[in-house]
Amino acid sequence: RRRHTRLQGDWSSDVCSSDLPNTTSTLGFINIPPVGQKTSTYTLSTLDVGKYVEQANANGTITVPNTTFSSGDVVSIFNNTNTTLTITCSAVTAWAAGNNTSKTSVNVSTRGVASVLFISSNVCVITGTLSA
Repeated sequence: RRRHTRLQGDWSSDVCSSDLPNTTSTLGFINIPPVGQKTSTYTLSTLDVGKYVEQANANGTITVPNTTFSSGDVVSIFNNTNTTLTITCSAVTAWAAGNNTSKTSVNVSTRGVASVLFISSNVCVITGTLSA
C-alpha cells in the first residue's frame, strides 16, 4: 500500500512513502540468521533460504536437493570442522564458480564458507572456499 502526499505549500514536488513492513512485504535481513548447528547429514530446505547452515560434525554432509529451490534463492554453509565438508548435489546441475564442469559434489575447506545460488529449481552455482 502506497501513500502519496503533497507537501503543504510546495506544489512542485510530491513525496511518496510506504507503509512497510506489512504482512505481504519483506525487507530482508540486516544480518544472516543461522539455521542452527548440524551434527549429522543435513538436506537443505526452502526454510534455509537467506540463512546459513553450520555443519559441526566432521562426518556430516550437506545435500542440495533437486527441484526444491527457486531462481535467486541463496543458502550459505559454514564448515565448522577440522576436515573438509562434502556438499552433495542430488540430481542438480551444480557449477563450482569459475569451473565449466558440472559437479555431483564439492568440498568446503576446513572452517570455510560456501554459498549456493540457485539459477533455477535444478541449476545452482556454489562459491566459496572450495577444495578439490
